[in-house]
Amino acid sequence: MDRHTRDPSVSPPQAGSPTGWHSTENEWEHATLRRAVVHGVALYNDGAFHDSHDCFEDEWYNYGSGSTESAFLHGMVQVAAGAYKHYDFENDDGMRSLFETALQYLRDVPHDYYGVDVLDVRTVVTNATDDPSALDDWKIRLDEDHPRADESDYAFAAGLD
Repeated sequence: MDRHTRDPSVSPPQAGSPTGWHSTENEWEHATLRRAVVHGVALYNDGAFHDSHDCFEDEWYNYGSGSTESAFLHGMVQVAAGAYKHYDFENDDGMRSLFETALQYLRDVPHDYYGVDVLDVRTVVTNATDDPSALDDWKIRLDEDHPRADESDYAFAAGLD
């Protein structure tokens, strides 16, 4: 564990025992990564793709290249940026390019990483490169739920500036 990524205030998973959670120690391997995931997923699911991107990107800087943490976060940055291109700019070519890169980064990430259903993310992103409507009504699953953002998620993202 890296001392700089610890935060005892980060809650355990709501369901299951995802990769990154150490049930015997009752803590996350990288609690700040989990915190970024919780906020980033909720913001994505609320349609705040730029804020979601910022949550993943800010945490990404804590990890060196070549790590699973870095690959996961870089992939999620690309997913949020691709959705932003699609919905805010109607730029599906840009979305496809970002999604193709996301798939490369997420390829070897465990299926339930820090609570994110990465297999579902890869499946939907793959389908959206062929048919962008695959994104319609899609929400990222976290701990077997589809959380939506509240004021605390938006405040977290605003505090990253």
